[in-house]
Amino acid sequence: MIATALCYQSCHRLRLVFVTLLAVGLLSANSPKNDLQLERHKQGFLFIETGQPVLFYQLAPKSLNGQSRRANYIHPLYGLDGEILTEDFPADHIHHRGVFWAWHQILVKNQKISNSWLASNFLTRVIEAKSIPTDDGSVTAQVRSEWVSPELPSSMGKSQAFLEEVTFVRVHPSEENLRKIDFVINLSPLVDDLFIGGAENDKGYGGFSVRTRLPEDIRFLSSRGPLTPRRTAFQAGPWIDLTASFSTDGTQLAGISVLCHPSLPGFPQPWILRSSGSMQNPVWPGTHPVHLPRGKPLVLRYRLIVHRGDLARDTLEHLHRSYGNE
Repeated sequence: MIATALCYQSCHRLRLVFVTLLAVGLLSANSPKNDLQLERHKQGFLFIETGQPVLFYQLAPKSLNGQSRRANYIHPLYGLDGEILTEDFPADHIHHRGVFWAWHQILVKNQKISNSWLASNFLTRVIEAKSIPTDDGSVTAQVRSEWVSPELPSSMGKSQAFLEEVTFVRVHPSEENLRKIDFVINLSPLVDDLFIGGAENDKGYGGFSVRTRLPEDIRFLSSRGPLTPRRTAFQAGPWIDLTASFSTDGTQLAGISVLCHPSLPGFPQPWILRSSGSMQNPVWPGTHPVHLPRGKPLVLRYRLIVHRGDLARDTLEHLHRSYGNE
């Protein structure tokens, strides 16, 4: 029976990866030469295009003087001209980290065991990380990891894994003035009665988040037009764009667009937006935790568009429609 159970778990994992690869168009028998490369370093994966860094995927645990220990996130994220767009360990919120996905409330059997947003009683333990071949010139990292908490000790005294995460980060070749970066995050509970939720206040923030640098001239755009950030989450459509003087000398405009895929739960998700000292977050699930059933993986899909200069609203609408049809 044990062998049968292990075989079932292994086959289920392989099926999940196979279906995900088909869904995002990554399955391929050939991997042609292209200008995008993926390098494995001691701390994680470095994506490079024509010799210039694109992003770094932090796989090894990292902390600031022993505080806010975390792994499995993106920083730095670079602009098309090499400018650094994200922040890690910012002084105002040292738990913020580049592009990340995290939740304040993680509960098992109604007991709060972790806060992955604050990196409290929580760590992502990377089990496997590899490159996935594609036939369209893009480069993809597949990372399989486990969520662990000291609040769930195993019979051997180690922290018990309570969720398996399989994440794909796919970088597309740059197209004149923009680059697409896809995130497909599969969350599979390993225990019964697992719940995740956002902040326990009227903001409710949690989920996929982008902590960017925020120059004084930052401006926000959505399908509904220009936006002014608010204190609490609000509806702004399926995508937002932030553009500012991100260049080293502060003279050149660049931006990041965050696109939500129509398959997401709660689509279109509300937004927490900030013009200073914080992150940008399509909020899910909000204040009230949701149940993640065992045996039914949750799939979260987002796309970032890193661009040079401004992008018109019509262009962003077209880019989101194309993403939704993939």
